[in-house]
Amino acid sequence: MRFIFAHYPDVHPASLTSKDIISYINHIVKVYEVGREKCHQVAQSCSFFFKHVMPSPFIVPSQFYPRKEYKLPKVFSEEQVQKLLDVIINPKHRMMISLFYGSGVRMNELRNIKLCDIDGKSFQIKVVAGKGKRDRFTILPKHLLEPLRDYYKHDRPKVYLFEGQTKGKPMHERSIQHFVQRYVKMIGLEGQDYSAHTLRHSFATHLLDAGTDIHTIKELLGHSKLETTMVYLHLQQSKRASLVSPFDAIINRKP
Repeated sequence: MRFIFAHYPDVHPASLTSKDIISYINHIVKVYEVGREKCHQVAQSCSFFFKHVMPSPFIVPSQFYPRKEYKLPKVFSEEQVQKLLDVIINPKHRMMISLFYGSGVRMNELRNIKLCDIDGKSFQIKVVAGKGKRDRFTILPKHLLEPLRDYYKHDRPKVYLFEGQTKGKPMHERSIQHFVQRYVKMIGLEGQDYSAHTLRHSFATHLLDAGTDIHTIKELLGHSKLETTMVYLHLQQSKRASLVSPFDAIINRKP
C-alpha cells in the first residue's frame, strides 16, 4: 500500500478510486513486467485496506483481481516418457515414475498408496481420500505387476508402497520432486516446467489419443467436474494430426 500511496503522492488514500488502483496495477505490469502473482498480492492488499482499514462503499475489491492466465499444461510425448524411464537405474524411482504415468495419480495420492490398496488380480489401485476426500480406483498397468512384486521383495515396505528412510512413513514429497527433476534434466528438458505432475497430464492426454472417452478419463483422474478434464481435448494429438486446413484443401483440389 505504501508503494501505491507513493505512486499517487498528491492523492489522499481515502480519495483513491478503483480506477486509480487498476491503473497502478497496469503500471507495474508495463514498467516492471511483474507477473500475475505480484498483481494478486497488490489486489489482496487493496482488498484488505478498503475493507478493514479504510472502508469504502465505492470501491469493489474484486475489480482489482487480474484475470487468471490460461496456459495449457506441459505433456511428455510417448518417446520422452520412454527416454525418462530408460535413464533411471534406481528400481524404486523407476517404479514411482512408472506409476505416475501409468495410473495418472497425483503426488500426494502416490505417496499415500498403501500395500493393501494394490489389487493385482483386477489390475487396479485404490486411491483413498484423494483430492476432495473422495475414494476412487485407477489403472494398475499390467506390465508393472511383476516389476512391482520384485520391488516389494527388494525394499520390503511395511505400510506404504513407497516409504522414506523411516519405515511405515510415506516418502517425502520434496524427495520425489528432487529425483524427478534430476531425471528430467538427464533427458535435456530442464527448466521447461516438466514435473511429476506432467506425467499425470501425459497419462490423460495419451489415453485420449488412444480413443478412451473423456468421462472415463475424468473418473480415473478423480476430477469433480468434466470441465477440468476437458483441457486435455486441447492437447489431443491424434485428431489434430488428421485435420486438413481449408487452405490445403483448396490447393489439393487444383487440377
